Amino acid sequence: MKKRGFEIAKGWEEKDIHMPERKTAHSAGYDIECAEDTVVPKFVPGCNPTLIPTGLKAYMGEDEVLYLYNRSSNPKKKGLILANSVGVVDADYYGNPDNDGHIMFAFYNIKEEDITIQKGEAIGQGVFAPYLVVDGDKASGKRTGGFGSTDKK
Repeated sequence: MKKRGFEIAKGWEEKDIHMPERKTAHSAGYDIECAEDTVVPKFVPGCNPTLIPTGLKAYMGEDEVLYLYNRSSNPKKKGLILANSVGVVDADYYGNPDNDGHIMFAFYNIKEEDITIQKGEAIGQGVFAPYLVVDGDKASGKRTGGFGSTDKK
């Protein structure tokens, strides 16, 4: 029986995607790589973040979440900061009809020049964690789409 883990997202099966790994026995995060060469343009006010594909999706328990964090070296070395500070991948994102649950990192580049992230380069880390709900929680909605779909009316 599967508990939690990563799989290759649909459309990425033949693209040599590497499964995330923890590098030490006491690491909380799984290092996640970029799935294809991607240019992150220098920041210009009003620009949208660049979505970096991973080619991965994640499965987990109903009361778990996958948090996506930046690598600690990215801001200083590459000028890359996460647009949303921390990414949140909900359990019901897995296998959704829009994008199969494909995980992407949303980056801004604060350097003076465009930055290229190479395929296979570690871009962030994923940490699985349980979460709690408040007394009287009445959430009953069903996910009907992919990235950013829960705020669509």
